[in-house]
Amino acid sequence: STSGEGIGRAESMVVFVPGTVPGDTADVEIAEVKKNIARGRVAELVRPSADRTEPLCPYFVRCGGCTLQNMTYEAQLRLKEKQLRDKLERIYGGEAPAPEPIIGMEEPFRYRNKAQFPVGMSKDGRIIAGFYAGRTHAIIECEDCLLGVEENRVILDLVLEHMKEYHIRPYEELTGKGLVRHVMIRKGFATGAVMVCLIVNGDSLPHADALVERLRTIRGMASITLNINREQTNVIMGREIKLLWGQPYIEDT
Repeated sequence: STSGEGIGRAESMVVFVPGTVPGDTADVEIAEVKKNIARGRVAELVRPSADRTEPLCPYFVRCGGCTLQNMTYEAQLRLKEKQLRDKLERIYGGEAPAPEPIIGMEEPFRYRNKAQFPVGMSKDGRIIAGFYAGRTHAIIECEDCLLGVEENRVILDLVLEHMKEYHIRPYEELTGKGLVRHVMIRKGFATGAVMVCLIVNGDSLPHADALVERLRTIRGMASITLNINREQTNVIMGREIKLLWGQPYIEDT
């Protein structure tokens, strides 16, 4: 499916099975049944598909960001091309135009020029940043998403170290307390310019000058800002932005 779930059938019922890829043969336990569809989970992978591969990212199963990393890139492109053809046929019927083949990337990683990392507290009391687990707001600790730029890890290390040093609390969704909600990082691939925006539940960051001095050591750093978001909401960005250093924007081509 478009969300990366394998699709099979049990008699007349369609069964969606996360973690499977086209061509897998698996024993599946039914976990949820609705009117015409069911959801299952893999009890045993009997025979893996020729299109299956080992995900490069160690967080793939838990993180909600990627859904197709267990398929070879060539198989991903074939799947997306089929999805496009199916959608066109639904819209146009028998008059559907044939899509051109997808032109894949030479290296299908490190291509995202923007990332937003939620900041929170681990169960053992450490300040962490990462991504939300699938269908939840539980943070999976991950400072180096393979889809993002390598600067992300360096920047997050500096931000988390600053928070620990000055006892700055991450935001807590349940209570509305704490300060740092997200770290947004953007890079211009053509210019090399880097932007860092801290989304905070307040109007300032303690000892911001010290963090600015650390972040300025990163090659290409051009913009460091605070975004003010005091609302108890899932919306990441607030309306007000304060410039801490550099330009309020970056340029790219």
